[in-house]
Amino acid sequence: MVCNRFTVKPLLMLLFPIAALCAYFMDSYNTVIDSDMIANTLQTNISEARDLMSGKLLLYMVSLGAIPAGIIYRMPLAAMSYRAEFFCSVKSVLLSIGIMVLAIAPFSAQYASFFREHKILRYYANPVSPLFSTVRYFDKHRITGSDPARNPLGEDARIPAADTDRELVILVVGETARADRFSLNGYARKTNPGLERYQSLVSFSNMQSCATSTAISVPCMFALRDDDSVDIEKFGRTENLLDVLTHAGVSVLWRDNNSDSKGVARNVRSENFRSAKLNPTCDGECRDSGMLAGLDEYITGINQGDILIVLHQMGNHGPAYYKRYPESFNIFTPTCNSNQLEDCTVEAINNSYDNAILYTDYFLTRVIALLQSYNDRFETALFYVSDHGESLGEHGLYLHGLPNMIAPREQREVAALIWFGKNFEINLDEVTAHAADTYTHANLFHTVLGLFEVQTSVYNDKLDILRSAHR
Repeated sequence: MVCNRFTVKPLLMLLFPIAALCAYFMDSYNTVIDSDMIANTLQTNISEARDLMSGKLLLYMVSLGAIPAGIIYRMPLAAMSYRAEFFCSVKSVLLSIGIMVLAIAPFSAQYASFFREHKILRYYANPVSPLFSTVRYFDKHRITGSDPARNPLGEDARIPAADTDRELVILVVGETARADRFSLNGYARKTNPGLERYQSLVSFSNMQSCATSTAISVPCMFALRDDDSVDIEKFGRTENLLDVLTHAGVSVLWRDNNSDSKGVARNVRSENFRSAKLNPTCDGECRDSGMLAGLDEYITGINQGDILIVLHQMGNHGPAYYKRYPESFNIFTPTCNSNQLEDCTVEAINNSYDNAILYTDYFLTRVIALLQSYNDRFETALFYVSDHGESLGEHGLYLHGLPNMIAPREQREVAALIWFGKNFEINLDEVTAHAADTYTHANLFHTVLGLFEVQTSVYNDKLDILRSAHR
């Protein structure tokens, strides 16, 4: 029953392409378009977005979106008076309510508990939900013409005068790396053959991410959090860990081989290694190892004070896992050489993912080798933490980005480890004794401050993973 000829056509023409896009993501990756997914889309780059493009997406958009929208556009609608349209709309609403009552009332007890426990179904069943999610995103992240100043944080930060040793710490922000895929944590495959050689390395096997997407996890990792809540708008309004370190006199450099820092590195020196202009190891894909180029010159150019270098990996970013590593790391076969995961077996998908973990292992050993060359001049350390995990077919799910309330453990349990140079004053046995304790991204803020021995009112030693190991 068509009542309002002025709005029904544009609305239906808009809903068909949206429904087609939802159907594509549901069929290909079993994921939904919510406000977090809108954030991921707006904050990604062309290279990452290209990994999601395919002929199948075009087929969905044409067959389920463009063609039905075109048919609706060509349908003639008879003119009605405003009075007739009003009564037609009333009848349509009453008829719809009647149908819903007849469909739901006999099963109300079952539906009440089912929908209460499975709230995510509103995203699966309602084609209007992407529109709602988009409006919700922009309402929470209002875009203005200026970039307002952030609320200061830790302006009292300082390094004690008695601490005369210089620290050189490299913090690697991993991408999509699951804890259970590191052989350091007991995985049957040797995905960490390089890292396993280091005795002064500790892997934290129970690290929980604060979110399941890069757009939220990265700001959350560097934010001061009073509790387990994740308020991305608050993070954007307030200074973060890098700012506190800067207040203390630490030289901070952010190098990015991912989309960007998500605003975290706004106040520090930042370099983009997604381009061959800076990255010397680009072979169609710019490799993470290229972020090490020129670091010697940077380090030796800073004559005093401590140094923090943040390296933001491309890591295991999906769905095109096969692009994340050079051919020489194609160890586990057969692999999934497509961004259409439904075209590959679960075995092939997992093989490609594990090969990308192998390349991260190689990259981290390169970072350690660089740090070892400065052992005589600095107290050196590597701290690696992934931003979120990944579903690889468990429970029929793939990729990541599900809301925390329903996200499976595969998307929340992330790889994390720390390595210390020979001169770093730390009780390694004490660190190892607590390696299996449960930690979260909230621990990163205070652990890094502890590594640099920063004294500030915002430091909480109870959240410092290494609090009992400092000498």
